[in-house]
Amino acid sequence: MMTEHKPIIIGVTGGSGSGKTSVSHAILNHFPNHSIMMLEHDSYYKDQSDLPFEERLKTNYDHPFAFDTDLFIEHLHKLLNYEAVEKPVYDYVAHTRSEQVEIQEPKEVIILEGILILADERLRNMMDIKVYVDTDDDIRIIRRIKRDIEERGRTLDSVINQYLTVVKPMYHQFIEPTKRYADVVVPEGGQNHVAIDLINTKIDTFLGN
Repeated sequence: MMTEHKPIIIGVTGGSGSGKTSVSHAILNHFPNHSIMMLEHDSYYKDQSDLPFEERLKTNYDHPFAFDTDLFIEHLHKLLNYEAVEKPVYDYVAHTRSEQVEIQEPKEVIILEGILILADERLRNMMDIKVYVDTDDDIRIIRRIKRDIEERGRTLDSVINQYLTVVKPMYHQFIEPTKRYADVVVPEGGQNHVAIDLINTKIDTFLGN
């Protein structure tokens, strides 16, 4: 697959429960007839198969060290050259990378989504548009509690304990400081239709529409 234009890269970040996934899907859904894809940083958690299960349980998934960002960047370079990649699949039950992979074909528009994608200068330099979804802490924890209890079978106490001991401190240490690198700050995530329309209009310009 060859084209005269290199793919457009849009980075969408924000804290857990900020609405970054809703924003990413709103962009995806706006271009149903275009060559567009989403690459989640979460798929690139490090392989921990060499560690005992008890050690894997202690993984801090909100810390930059949890991610294999080098592989993420390597795959992104391949996609920019219109080469397919084997995207890893993470097994959250085993707390390590599964043996499965997903074949990701190259597309004209690539949305990068994840809590720490603006933390790495190499990634930032590859992005055409950098978006930070900014949502109040209280809204984010309510969304996280609802999601983890309904979808992941967690107890209220365990979600609150994880939020206070890991998620919140990691957010303020590593995620919130990356807001200064964003081209667009979107308050309230997927409900902010004006901001999403502006981002989509900018992508249209890149695509020459």
